[in-house]
Formats: sequence, structure tokens, C-alpha cells
Amino acid sequence: MTDRQHLLVHSGTFVAVGDSGDISGVRTGGAVRPGGLPDGLFVRDARHLSRWQLTIDGAVPETLTPVADGDTARCVLVPRGGRQEPPACTVFREQAVGDGSFVESLRVAANRPVPLTVRLALTVDADFADQFELRSDHRTYAKTGAVRRRQVLDHGIEFVYQRGAWRSCTTVTAEPSPDAVEETGTGARRLVWKLELEPHGTAELVLRAIARPHGEKRALRVPRSPASVNEQLLEKEGRFVEGVAFPTGWPELAAACARGLADLAALQIPATGPDGEELRVPAAGAPWFLTLLGRDALLTSLFALPYRPQLAAATLPALAATQATGAHAESVAQPGKIVHEVRHGELAHFGQVPYGRYYGSVDATPLFLVLLGAYVEQTGDTALARRLEPHARAAVGWMLDHGGLTSRGYLVYRADRGGLANQNWKDSPGAICAADGSRASGPVTAAGAQGYAYDALRRTALVARTVWEDEVYAALLEQAAGDLRDRFQRDFWMDDRSFPALALDGEGRRLDALASDAGHLLWSGLLDKEYGEAVGRRLLEPDFFSGWGVRTLAAGQPAYHPLSYHRGSVWPHDNALIALGLARYGLHDEARTIAHGLVDAATATGHRLPEVLAGYGRTHHAEPVPYPHACVRESRSAAAPLALLTAVGGA
Repeated sequence: MTDRQHLLVHSGTFVAVGDSGDISGVRTGGAVRPGGLPDGLFVRDARHLSRWQLTIDGAVPETLTPVADGDTARCVLVPRGGRQEPPACTVFREQAVGDGSFVESLRVAANRPVPLTVRLALTVDADFADQFELRSDHRTYAKTGAVRRRQVLDHGIEFVYQRGAWRSCTTVTAEPSPDAVEETGTGARRLVWKLELEPHGTAELVLRAIARPHGEKRALRVPRSPASVNEQLLEKEGRFVEGVAFPTGWPELAAACARGLADLAALQIPATGPDGEELRVPAAGAPWFLTLLGRDALLTSLFALPYRPQLAAATLPALAATQATGAHAESVAQPGKIVHEVRHGELAHFGQVPYGRYYGSVDATPLFLVLLGAYVEQTGDTALARRLEPHARAAVGWMLDHGGLTSRGYLVYRADRGGLANQNWKDSPGAICAADGSRASGPVTAAGAQGYAYDALRRTALVARTVWEDEVYAALLEQAAGDLRDRFQRDFWMDDRSFPALALDGEGRRLDALASDAGHLLWSGLLDKEYGEAVGRRLLEPDFFSGWGVRTLAAGQPAYHPLSYHRGSVWPHDNALIALGLARYGLHDEARTIAHGLVDAATATGHRLPEVLAGYGRTHHAEPVPYPHACVRESRSAAAPLALLTAVGGA
């Protein structure tokens, strides 16, 4: 049986364990375990536990009850044996992850009517690997001068990693203290207990791992037990779900909304605002993106805005605080640009990857303005718009100047050799293509980003007029929006297909792939009513609509592949935007069709929508097929049911 992985997430910390609760530390193919996920305890982009393996009397135990999905990992283990010799003891294992911590309880129960001695051992290690080292891209990174140390403590072991001024550590303690701490010859250490059990007696151990990544200044609280951590999580999730009016006539949508809100509560990570104030913002997703990504946080906050406006109230100042103020080629920074990705790991710190603050996104900046305008409209709170006026004007300035609206008529990006080739939401290599699969060359003008820019200009014009009281600036932005709309329909619309092109290449040629991005143009209102209605109905035809959602590329095109990340898969957040756009253009039946497909997919997977699904049609397979490398918890997908609720209500 394949040892599945189970993800526990809390704030900026996550742990991935196997069915038995172990962390193996084994890399497959030089990278990560099968399925594409790293195992271990991770905090701020670094692995703080790379091994956590239990043995009973010197052997790996058998798993009677494997870990099930949930906020706490529970399993039941026994020593290996046969029918003729029932297990002498049973181990009940429970684990939970806190903010910067991991805690486990072990209850060892004797199964015999005579005294029993059990040798319990836990092999632990911390390799402090950066997440970028664990990806399956076959890259290696030099770490000159790096030193690892291990120090035995009265109650456990401490692992320390140092490279110049960079220092991280992981402390593992136990109650009761281990009887011995043994070397293994691999750098790992083995904590050993000799347990003397009365007939049918029990013994309990509690193990705690505290991660202190580089730069951590907080006084971390050591959790008492998995139960106490679980209580904290349930309380946090309960507060986040409380007060939302779920649809009573559609219990499956209500369950998806509740599950999504609970996931959003767990995905909150710390950030700081322009004045250093502490904020909690939605991380993009676990395992690879438990960090601030501009586009993801903005879309998540937009979906949740009618129900949880505090997400937008935190996301906007957090992104304002990281807004670029100057130009920097390696990070693709330009004045006024909103950050794409923020990383805290060792490789980012030493400049070995460009993602410490990376600005390779053409659409985060207009989406920042869209969210600001929507927040004012939804809440009536004008104080934030006044406070962020300089940041908003700088963002508009970037769109007009560096972004290309003035010089080229559109927002344009160029491939970044050190970072992302594509800098719109479909950011994988080859995602922006023609119908035959050929890639864009030269500067790329992606269709969806133009819709965001149009909406950003219009919303910011309204804020300028009603909050900043600048009529001249508002009129300038409205004129720019109108001109953009006219240009777009002239340059992108393909009359022979009654559909907009996915993008324009560096020569202004249309990339004619039929793609879901057209639905984003409905959400932003860029298309005339006649064009918008034609696009909306086209997206529900069988080559686009799989039964679970709209595919990123329509089937039947040479570029299509049902297991491609962006060329045939189904993305819940993409479909949420499409559903909102369909409702905007009065295509309510079509919006309900998408909503029912996504809700059915969520119902089939415990009411949780993954980052992405495979593009296989529902008529050929009655269950949604997972995409093999999807984020297990993703904030945009968690918020997607809320967007569906906005689009169609409880219908």
C-alpha cells in the first residue's frame, strides 16, 4: 500500500506526515516523495524536521488505522507479528501542528496480563532544506560555509544550522525525558525510552518540536498537547465561520463555504503594514506557497469580501508595504508595482533565488486597485482608501508607464530568465500559446490582464472622485479605461470564432487558443454586451465545460491536455471568476451550471476544493480526477465557494 501524505496547516507552519505519522526524509528521484509533496515540518520556507520515525522494539510498526484527513493526525500502530502471536502492545499516536511548532502524544497500551517491557525509539533530524531545494527541477544550490550542529539537552535534542549570519534551529523535547539519545551515523539522533508496563497498563509520552527560523523574534508558546492545539484551531475556525449566512436551500454549497472559511482561517499568515503594524493575510496555499503571493491574496480577498472584509483590510496594506519604489532588474521591480511573491528562506536571503521580493506579475498591480475600489464600495470605509492614496496612485502610474498602457496601449510583460516566463495567472512555461501549442514570442499581451486594468481604472476613478475629491484625475482614468476597451475589442476579437484571443505576441499577432481567460473579461466588464453573451455561452459548450467546471483550454485543440497545469485542467478560482462574470452579463443559468459543477466536485472531496482538477469530462468518469501536483489547501479555491454564493445565491 502506498504511504499517502497528510498535511496539517496552522498559520505559516505546515507538516506533512505519512499514514503512520512518520516523516521519512527520503527524496525520490533526487527531489521529493511520490506525489510531488515534500514531507517534514516547514516554517518560513525551510524544513525544520526532516525525519520523525518511530520504532517499537527496534522495528518499524504496522499501521492498524492510518492517519485520516483533518486538523489532527491520529493513527494506531502495533509491533509486527502474525496471527499466532497477537501484538504485545498497541500505540495510539496523535499529532498536531501549531504556529512554529509540532506536538505529538503517544499512548502505549500493554495487551498482556503480565508485566511488559517496550523499547520505544524516535529517530529525529532537521536538515533545514530550503523549499526550492526540494522541488523537482533538478537544481542544486551551493551553501558555502554552512554548518550543522546537534546538542543533547536534558529533555531532548537541539539541531542548529548556521551559514554566516543566517541561523535556524529546531528543539525537540519530550515528557518524560528519553532514557538515551543515540547517534545513528547519519546525522540524525535517536531518542530512546525503556517503558516498563504493568499488566494491561499504559504509558504516555508527549513530544514537542519548536522551530525558530532565522529572524524569528517572537516568544513562541510551547503547545501542551495535540488536543490543546486542536482546540485553538477549532476556536479560530469557528470565529471565522460564525455569522456567515449560508444558503439553507443548497446544503452542499453551504458545506463548501464553511469548509473554505475554515481553511482560510488556518491559512492566515503574519505580515506587516506600511507603518510596521502586524497583520494577518491569506497565504496562497500549502505546501509550496504558504507565503504571501500578491495575485492569490488579492483574489482570495475579493471572493471573501462580502463575507469577511477583514481579509481585504489586511491584504491591501500588506501589499502596499511591499510595493516597489524603485527599479531592480533581478526582481523585476519597477516603481509602483505590486509584489508577486515574498519569500523568507535561506536561498532568497542570499539571493540564490529571486523570490525574496519578486515582482514578476503583470496583474497583481491592477488587482490591487480593483480590491481597493471594491472594498470601499462594499464596506463604505473610506479611511483605508485615504491612507493608501499614494500607493494607489503609484500603482496607476505603473500601469500607465512601466506597465505599457501609455506606450503600447496594453499591459505587457516579458519573460524573466531567472524567474517566470509567463507573468499572468497562467504562469507555467507554455501556458500562453496558440491553438496548435506554439508559444508566444517577444513581449506578451495577455487578455485577462487587460480586463483587470480596465476594471482597475474605472474603480480607481470612482475612488478618486468620491474619496480623494480629484475630479481631473478621475476623468483621466475614465478616458484611459474607455480607450482600452475600444482597442481591446478591435485587436483581440476573432470574428471567425466569435471569441477573444488568449494573448498577442511581440508582433501583435493573435494567439488563437480558446481559453478560459475570456471568462475573466466578463468579470471585469471589458466586453460589450453582445460579445460578452457570446463568450459566456461558448464557455458552457462541451469542449470547454467538463461537468465539473470550465477547462483552461477547450478540448480538441492540439494544445489541450487534461493533465496540463494550465492547458486543459479545471481551476476552481478560474471558474469562480467566470461565474461572477456570467452573472454580471445576465447569464444566470450558465452561472448556476458552473456553480453546480464545482459544488459537486467539492462534495466528492470532503467539501474542499483543491487548487486544480484534471480536465477529464464527467460523462467519462463519475468522480473528479485530481491533478497530481495540486496544492492540498489553496486560499483562492477555499474562497471560491463564497464567490459562487455571491454569483448565484442559494439557487
